[in-house]
Amino acid sequence: MPNIANVLREEIIRLARKELRGESAALKKASAQNRSDIAGLKRQVRDLERQVVRLRKGAAAQRPSPPEEPTPLKARFGAKGFAAQRRRLGLSASELGFLLNCSGQSVYKWEQGKARPRASQMPAIAALRQLSKSQAAKVLEAR
Repeated sequence: MPNIANVLREEIIRLARKELRGESAALKKASAQNRSDIAGLKRQVRDLERQVVRLRKGAAAQRPSPPEEPTPLKARFGAKGFAAQRRRLGLSASELGFLLNCSGQSVYKWEQGKARPRASQMPAIAALRQLSKSQAAKVLEAR
């Protein structure tokens, strides 16, 4: 005669396997559907990338080349030369900053070589080279 505990245990195992089979089948089906969707999206992305490449090539062929703009005169900047220029004019860093429309701290950092002026400030620095000591004093008095 079989032991009732063994029979009960085997029946529980059988029912559990049956339940798991049903659950795992649904998950397998959902997983297969997701893989199919991902593959379709990859195909769609590949096709769209090809279209973008074709459109870029077509747009580049139709677009006329832009007229060349004259390159602005490139002014060189050196920290030592800039400091010498300030001393030649007899100005403090804050006064020179006023002339260049920046702060005295910026002027100080430029002279120390810790920073470089922006390209938009280079024309003003280049114009500073043409400025005399008396002209600088007149500009500062007018402020």
